[in-house]
Order: sequence, then C-alpha cells, then structure tokens
Amino acid sequence: MDKKSKMQAEKHLTGTLVLSVFTAVLGFFQYGYSLGVINAPQKVIEAHYGRVLGIVPLDRPATNASEEDGSVPVPGTESWSSPEATLGPLPDPSEDVTSSSHILTMYWSLSVSVFAIGGMISSFTVGWIGDRLGRVKAMLVVNVLSIAGNLLMGLAKFGPSHILIIAGRAVTGLYCGLSSGLVPMYVSEVSPTALRGALGTLHQLAIVTGILISQVLGLDFLLGNDEMWPLLLGLSGVAALLQFFLLLLCPESPRYLYIKLGKVEEAKKSLKRLRGNCDPMKEIAEMEKEKQEAASEKKVSIRQLFTSSKYRQAVIVALMVQISQQFSGINAIFYYSTNIFERAGVDQPVYATIGVGVVNTVFTVISVFLVEKTGRRSLFLAGLMGMLISAVAMTVGLVLLSQFAWMSYVSMIAIFLFVIFFEVGPGPIPWFIVAELFSQGPRPAAIAVAGFCNWTCNFIVGMCFQYIADLCGSYVFVIFAVLLLVFFLFAYFKVPETKGKSFEEIAAVFRRKKLPAKAMTELEDLRGSEEA
Repeated sequence: MDKKSKMQAEKHLTGTLVLSVFTAVLGFFQYGYSLGVINAPQKVIEAHYGRVLGIVPLDRPATNASEEDGSVPVPGTESWSSPEATLGPLPDPSEDVTSSSHILTMYWSLSVSVFAIGGMISSFTVGWIGDRLGRVKAMLVVNVLSIAGNLLMGLAKFGPSHILIIAGRAVTGLYCGLSSGLVPMYVSEVSPTALRGALGTLHQLAIVTGILISQVLGLDFLLGNDEMWPLLLGLSGVAALLQFFLLLLCPESPRYLYIKLGKVEEAKKSLKRLRGNCDPMKEIAEMEKEKQEAASEKKVSIRQLFTSSKYRQAVIVALMVQISQQFSGINAIFYYSTNIFERAGVDQPVYATIGVGVVNTVFTVISVFLVEKTGRRSLFLAGLMGMLISAVAMTVGLVLLSQFAWMSYVSMIAIFLFVIFFEVGPGPIPWFIVAELFSQGPRPAAIAVAGFCNWTCNFIVGMCFQYIADLCGSYVFVIFAVLLLVFFLFAYFKVPETKGKSFEEIAAVFRRKKLPAKAMTELEDLRGSEEA
C-alpha cells in the first residue's frame, strides 16, 4: 500500500466496521472449533461409545495417546496398514472383537465426517437465504442451527451418545455450510476496497483460532476427559450466542440494500455507520454502476454460471482455488497430526499438535498484513510452492526414519513449514477471492458452488486419507506433492491478481479475450477503458 492509500484505509477503519467484521467471522471461529475439537478426545469418546453399545473399544494412537499406554508404534519399522501401526494391543483376537471394532470404527467415522456432509448440503442454499433475508438477518437465523447442534452434543451423556453426537455434528455442519458462504459475502460487501484483502484473511484467522482453542481445551486435564468431553464438544455454542446478540448491533450490507433492494437512503446510512465521516458518494457511484450492469442481465442461477461463457473462466478459477485448499493435504495434517507426530517418533504428540496450532495462528496474523502489501496471486503461488517442498521433505523424513533417528526432526520441521506456507496463501485467500471474482449478480451462486466444492473436498479428504495412508505408508504425502505441483501450474497460468481492484475491474479482466494470467496481472489500469 502507498502512503495515500494507507491513510485512506486507516480513515475507513471505524469501530462499527471492526465490530461487524469481528461478529461475522465468529461463524468461522465455530467452523474451526468444530474441525479441531473431534481430534483430541477420540479415545475417550470411542470408549464411551463402546460402553453404550456394549462392545470393546479400539485403542488408537490417534489422539491423546502416549507411549505409556503401549499403543505407539515403533517409528519407521512398520506399514501404516499393519495392526501395530494403527491399533493398540487387542484384548482378544476373536471374530466378535473384530466385528465390534468395525462397528465402533463406523460410528466414529460417521461422527467425524457427518459434519462435512451437513456443510455440503447447506452450502447450496447460501445464495437463496442471503438474498431472501439479507446478510445480517440470514446470519442471525442460521445461528439457531449452531445452538441446537451444540446442545445435542453437550447433552450426549443423557441419551444414546453416538446418535446425539452424530446428529449434533450434522446440524452444526449445516450451520457451518451456510456460515462459510454468508460470512465472506458480508465481509467483502462491507469492507472498503483498500482493506478488503486484509479483512478477508480474518476468516482464516478465526478458523485457526478455533482449531487452537479446541486443541488446548481437549487436553486430558482440561475438558478432554471422561467427565467433561460433552462440554468440550458443545462449547462453541457460546460463540453462537455471542454472535447472535452482536449481530443485532451490525448494519446490513450497503451493497445488498442498494443493489438488491434499491433502498438508497438506507444504503447511505449503512455506509456512514461503516465508514464514519467519509463521503459515501464514491462508493454509491460504484454500486450504481454495478447495479446497472446487474439490471442489464437476468438473475444468474447456478446452471447459468456453468453454461454461460461469460463466467466460465472465473468459475474454473473459483473452484480450483477451493480444491487446492482442501487437496493440498492440510486437512490430513489437522485430522491426523497426532498420528503423524507419533509416526515421526515424538514422545508427547498431542503437545506437538498444539504447537502446530500456535504456528498456524501466528502466521495467519502475519498473512493479514502481507495480503494487501504483496497481492493475492503472489502469496498463493508462494504458499503452494512452499507446501510442495515441505511435502517432499516430510516424505523423505518418514521414509528414512528407520535408518536415521534424526530424520524425525526433518519430518517435524516439514510439518511446521507445511502449515506456515498454507497460512501464507492457500489457507486464507480462497475464502475471499471468490467474492472478489464476481459482481453482485452472480456472486451468491458462485459462493454457493465454491462452498459446496470446498465442503465436498473436505469430506473426501477426511474419509479417504486414513485408507490412502494405510495403502501408501510413508509415501502418502507424495500424492499431495503431485497435486500441489498441478495447483501451482494452474495458479501461475490462470489466477489473476485481484489486489486493489473493484468488482467491476476484476469482472472486466475475465470479459476480455482469453489471456494468460501473467498478462492479466499487467492490466492494472482498467478504469480508463469505456469498454470495461
């Protein structure tokens, strides 16, 4: 940012804007908490499932396990698919125990993955509910789902716990699917252009903060024990209640009021609340131009988004950034970090996992300042390349661990670097770049499609990673390295720079003839063109 734009950004950063963005991203905090909370108390909850169902629980090294319980594998000496690598000592090798283990695995897998299924289902309704109720009212209404889901999990001990947890996770997933679309939509529409990228990265900061807090609270001596685990699972309901009451103080999106409802005076009032004493007429003029463009075309449906050549390039970019975020391998780290640290020979893997959460949070804060200074495209490319190198290093460390003990340090450093590079670009940027790529007309449909894509990929990784790890052993991250190379090449040739551009300018880039992404980034001055 130059000095002039920096002063302008500071002028636009009002208390109301800060409150509005903070309140909105509480939805992403709940998303992050729900992602991370299920990892730490896995053994405790599985044991409870076993008692409720009258079966023998599995003894996994996937969570708070340490070498004291005899379930930690000897690093580098066995395949992940062997019993020694994934299971602790079984009390009885009979068929009944094997059958019981399969039943328990099924219920646990469902408890984890049903969250993503809920998100997949609800993400398609984001555009409809956002346009029907408005951004603020929609966020208010969907909070009811979060409160209900967390109550079900918090009361799990008072009924069939496996059913209540699965139901609670499903309902919470429905909330997070809606919230993951509504929040970027609202934040991008209330943010001034000079701050849009920095405020957009707060989505990811909220997610990693939620993950970190859930990991800390999930320690045995806090809430990750047999008495307190229902409270641990249902605690994000507190954030839902806080968001509900704070939303009552937040102004509606001025873009929604002006463009969708045609309420000019209300839009001006909303802008004055968000911008302070700044003259709102420049933004009003920009909205008027966008409104005229939207009026000149029919309402864009999800089907039209894919069939119209006008949006094709932008849709492909929007989907690919979501796929690259999830298939980069980061969720494999989040879901199975403790297992990976055990594989690397760490004595207390749960604390190493919390260390990952701390690094995650710190570098997300750093990305808030980098994203406007460096640009979206540059950070995205740097992050993908850094993750690619880290994945290769992680594989080398795991493969050679049986021959060289010091390779455990290589694996651990690679994990931390993998997370750092993720938070530099591929983590935060996909959440807000989709809202930047589309104008008001197609934006709700585009966000819905991108959200569905993100949740679907999340579900696939969560369900399939352990099976792929069993099959590939120490070479599992080679798959992610290959995918990261594909994503890097796509981003280099196809993803345009959106830093400092209005929605209309970005749309104009895609309306031009198909150009290489490098040429697109050179089109900095689009305002002078009447055609655009």
